[in-house]
Amino acid sequence: MSEALLPGDPSVVGGHRLLARLGAGGMGVVYLGRSGSGALAAVKVVQPELADEPDFRARFRREVEAARRVVSPWAVPVTGAGPDEPTPWLATEFVPGPSLAEEIRRSGPLPAYSVRALGRMLAAALGAVHAAGLVHRDVKPANVLLAVDGPRLIDFGIARSTGLGTHTALTSLTATGLVAGTPGFLSPEQAEARTGQLGPACDVFSLGCLLAYAATGRAPFGEGTAEAMLYRTVHDEPDLAGVADDDLGALLRACLAKDPAARPSPGRIESRLAGDERPGGGWLPEHVVRDIADRSARMLTLPGIDPTVTDRPTALDPVSGNPPSGNPPSGGTASGEAAPGNPASGGTASRGTSRRRLLAFGTGGALLAAAGSGTARWALTRDDAPQPAADRWALGVHADLSGPGKADGRAHEQGVRLAVEQYNARGDKPFALGLRTADDGGAEARAESAAQRLVRDRSVLAVVGPTSDACVDGAVGTYDEALLPMLLVKPGAFRLVGRRYRASLHCRPMVYALGFGLAIQLTRQEKVSYAGLLQDRTTDPVAWEITQGIADAMRKEKARFYPRVVPAGLDDLGPQVADILRAKVDSFVYAGSAEGAVGVARSLADAGFDGPRLGPEELAEPAFVGAEAAEGWLLGTSFVDPERLPAAASFVRAFRRRFDAAPGRYAVEAYDAANLAIDQLVRGVRDGRPPERARLATLLRAAEYRGITKPLSFDRDNGRYEGELCYRHRVENGKLRFLGEVPGGDPSGSDA
Repeated sequence: MSEALLPGDPSVVGGHRLLARLGAGGMGVVYLGRSGSGALAAVKVVQPELADEPDFRARFRREVEAARRVVSPWAVPVTGAGPDEPTPWLATEFVPGPSLAEEIRRSGPLPAYSVRALGRMLAAALGAVHAAGLVHRDVKPANVLLAVDGPRLIDFGIARSTGLGTHTALTSLTATGLVAGTPGFLSPEQAEARTGQLGPACDVFSLGCLLAYAATGRAPFGEGTAEAMLYRTVHDEPDLAGVADDDLGALLRACLAKDPAARPSPGRIESRLAGDERPGGGWLPEHVVRDIADRSARMLTLPGIDPTVTDRPTALDPVSGNPPSGNPPSGGTASGEAAPGNPASGGTASRGTSRRRLLAFGTGGALLAAAGSGTARWALTRDDAPQPAADRWALGVHADLSGPGKADGRAHEQGVRLAVEQYNARGDKPFALGLRTADDGGAEARAESAAQRLVRDRSVLAVVGPTSDACVDGAVGTYDEALLPMLLVKPGAFRLVGRRYRASLHCRPMVYALGFGLAIQLTRQEKVSYAGLLQDRTTDPVAWEITQGIADAMRKEKARFYPRVVPAGLDDLGPQVADILRAKVDSFVYAGSAEGAVGVARSLADAGFDGPRLGPEELAEPAFVGAEAAEGWLLGTSFVDPERLPAAASFVRAFRRRFDAAPGRYAVEAYDAANLAIDQLVRGVRDGRPPERARLATLLRAAEYRGITKPLSFDRDNGRYEGELCYRHRVENGKLRFLGEVPGGDPSGSDA
């Protein structure tokens, strides 16, 4: 889907008039642009700070050169590039359809005839790639765009020359031991960084993974951490269950051979799939064609011109983050913003002309006519623009404030609000802070727009949240592109750590560490010798990471365990519980949802099982804690009960005075994260100003801060929390009783 341009976006790049945003990531932004001839193009623009890195420029020149050398109807052609310009850019033909990854997530697996056609055309594209002396090395569903006439292979960012001579310099950019590609869709030789074996057969293996994904809706080597997927790629057989076409299944097994020499060539794949046309024509099912048509229509509906607003924005209250009571300023609206696509009431005659349009086309009389009305608004978006003193800088809270997780979201907001209010009450503060909130309702689809609201507000210097792993996935690209620090209190999956985002920080241990802590509790505290592990994929990847941590710790402790995995959405887990109990286990761990845990606990109770029963913090919900069968269960969590933590006594008193209630779950953790951000903002003051977003992101990753709940320090490379604390709660009388931290639960191997 295309999105409106942000105020700081350029209007013209390389002769392309930019019309909308198509996507953003750690390296840059992709825009929808129109060339001077009127043709639409996808214009990739590199982040300015990356453009100053010589190695990155060399990689970008390589991408441009590689893409230009590939000629195929199934590969997106380059239409222009500026690798040596101050801000490097690359333009390719615009394909308005969705990626294969998006379509599979939306509509499910493709029928066999579509998979065969997809394989035939992509094999032809790879043949062209290899004929140009290149290996793509990142063939994955996100890099295949769908069109009615066939797929398009994109993104030659890590393509590598297969020859020597003039192209040898290209290969030197890949350091020895670096895994290039996407775990789950790369070859065993890539997974083990066998650089001497990275030839065309790598792409064939990746094509096999991609076609298996298209046929089944899942990656053939599963999900989870990057390390786990790499291990399975090297050592395990692919999961091809669901590939109904036997001939296609045999071809996929050949593509996924561990030995590169045993894989077929792209030409062989193309010929095996040739002449396999669908009766009546068309390579995709009708519902996918409709999806492509709808997507194309939406993306080609170009955004309108933003209105220019001359009114001074209404100052927000620094504590509540809301407009002050009373009437709005003359000529303004109650929100201080014009309605999208419409002039604000009481505006000037020039409101139909945008700031962006003036910069692109404004010369002579048109610029003079609008100058008086547009300049003030333009100035207010700059970092050095004058703003109301109490509202000049702020912290943001991105949370579920209205959906299923609103209790935790509200606790986040209250914890941050208390920290901001206490800071503003200080007599020695170098500047005042406001508070901004953005509600995603717990929906990943709303997370990006919530993040954009905070990103566009230039007063916001750091954000606490989002409050769920799914919403982090929806928002992280937006925050990372703006280098707006994102402090995560509740989400703990590994996904961000492996993707090397620059502005995210985990203010809690990883989910894997909690699994390790549960196992330490079992083996060292409960003294068990044979644990049953039930992983419910309803909550994957969290459930997988929990059980992986448990399994690794049990192996380290030389303890036995009996594992079972059940597919997502299975209502009755009784048979799996019975199977585990038949193995004569002396303890039981369930990694899944609170709702699933109710049935598991009931099955265990009905069977008379009274050994230790454990679960992760996903079970710490009223649906489970209030169930009669949950009595006595032990939960491993990343959060504390501040009312039972002596170090939090002053926080609890202040919280009760402010909100007339006990602190909710994660409130004190959010309070710690906010105070960490405030501490670094104050330490980084220069000339009375706090550090800007990018500098603050760097300062936070280097910080060491003692919070109420734990010391906070981070891996400077990926923002991972360096501690491994795991806390224990026991279900007693329908409530959680805090028991403190798990002793000796350090996955690094040293005992606490």
